[in-house]
Amino acid sequence: MRVAICMYFLVTAALAEPQHIVVPGWPKLPEGHVLGLCAGVGVDAQNRVFVFHRSGQKWSNPFPKELIPQPTVSVFDGGSGSLLATWGANLFIMPHGLTADHEGNLWLTDVGLHQVFKFTPEGKLLLTLGERAVPGNDHAHFNLPTDVAVLRDGSFYVSDGYKNTRVMKFSAEGRFEFEWGTKGQGDGEFNLPHGIAVDALGRVIVCDRENERLQLFDAKGGFLEAWKSPLIGKPYGVGTAPDGRIFIIDGGSPSLKRTERGKAVELNAKGLVTDTFGSFGKDPGQFQLGHDIAIGPDGAVYVAEGTGARVQKFARQKRLAP
Repeated sequence: MRVAICMYFLVTAALAEPQHIVVPGWPKLPEGHVLGLCAGVGVDAQNRVFVFHRSGQKWSNPFPKELIPQPTVSVFDGGSGSLLATWGANLFIMPHGLTADHEGNLWLTDVGLHQVFKFTPEGKLLLTLGERAVPGNDHAHFNLPTDVAVLRDGSFYVSDGYKNTRVMKFSAEGRFEFEWGTKGQGDGEFNLPHGIAVDALGRVIVCDRENERLQLFDAKGGFLEAWKSPLIGKPYGVGTAPDGRIFIIDGGSPSLKRTERGKAVELNAKGLVTDTFGSFGKDPGQFQLGHDIAIGPDGAVYVAEGTGARVQKFARQKRLAP
């Protein structure tokens, strides 16, 4: 197993000044518009930012049975931060992952319903996988699915995370193809696969959250390598850019002091950390619990925050020529 533990020592000196800074005043929320915990975020080619949020619904054991009566998807203009649309009322129990695919469709996971959904950007349902509110571990069921990664041919991967600790592959039509993973700490094993994405090289990147590492696989689920270091921390969500960069949001290990928890991380295609930004806290540019991350077509980075119940935008600093 190739573990990039050494990169902490390689890049510490180069990361003294973050390359990304928070954009103040983004988004512009209308008065009375409640997001609640922001679980998922994605951006389409039109620079519309989609946020999947719980609108005040609280995580509990067992989950609530009532559908959230308020809208759970808010759509913002990536540039101005203005609210463009909302939808998703009376559809979800416990929103979790959101992914915008190459055609602009949205893939949502609900850990309370144990289902995966495909919607148009306007909220028209196109596909449903899993049996409503019935968990399972066969090919037709999920048990608290967390996220989706979509290939250009429309086929997709689902991280079936909290209970089944596996990744499943489906055709564009939703036909099961194969799966891999079981609970453990070895290569190809998981302890809560939480976020998932496919990078520019076609590698499947999985946030192995409780093992505090990223695992990389080929398109068939073959293990390639694992990246683990103090700079990566505990990855909750992962997003990829067309130029090969990879971004994760580190939710923060409970073993660390609060001042040492929580940051966003930029890596290159080799797993070298090239930037970290943000820290634990409530101020702009800080995170109480970062949950998901996405990259816009202009390179802006968006972070959906759990406990802080907000979404923030970060832009790369413009540096003056020497």
